[in-house]
Amino acid sequence: MRITPLKYASSMLSEAAILRGGDPGRVLPIDFIIYLIEVGERKLLVDTGCVTMPGFEMRDFCGPINALQAYGVEPTDITDLLITHAHHDHIECANAYPNTTIFIQSDEYEKAKKQNYISERANVQLFSERIEICRGVEMRRIGGHSIGSSVVHIRDGAYEYVIVGDECYKKVCMERGIPTGCSRCPEKSEAFIQTYSNPKYTLLYCHDT
Repeated sequence: MRITPLKYASSMLSEAAILRGGDPGRVLPIDFIIYLIEVGERKLLVDTGCVTMPGFEMRDFCGPINALQAYGVEPTDITDLLITHAHHDHIECANAYPNTTIFIQSDEYEKAKKQNYISERANVQLFSERIEICRGVEMRRIGGHSIGSSVVHIRDGAYEYVIVGDECYKKVCMERGIPTGCSRCPEKSEAFIQTYSNPKYTLLYCHDT
């Protein structure tokens, strides 16, 4: 198994959005990252990235598809899309991967359909609380950041990795034990911090290199 982060842009975000109670007048750097998981012949992509991001000044932008191709993988090679949640920067490019099965939490899928992020012709696998994608890889609903926002658990031997989606933006959230400032359900965001501060987990961030 191989996990590869693919950074395709960077920007800035207010501290208040990143950390609950943060200074709204202070901005911190963020990255835009998707993850490629290679398991045997399967190529799993965690989130699709975006080519537009209204309201953000994107820097060092190459785009998610170009980042993937620079690694040597074409969109047609992707066998599975794992969507952590249906916010623009995590799902905009879903229709660029024609040969995939899309895994997404059912409430997030309803939002994605309304915004036309996922084609009606797409092969979609829905789940409520958790789903096994393949041996060693599963998605679990957290529901802190958005109604069905999820994380991806990856177990490889003695190692356990978690791609956190937007349940926290940056490592500082875990270091300081402060949930994200962008939370639909603060109680679930707090529970996420408590659970995943356990050192057995290696956290992989979508907005922090």
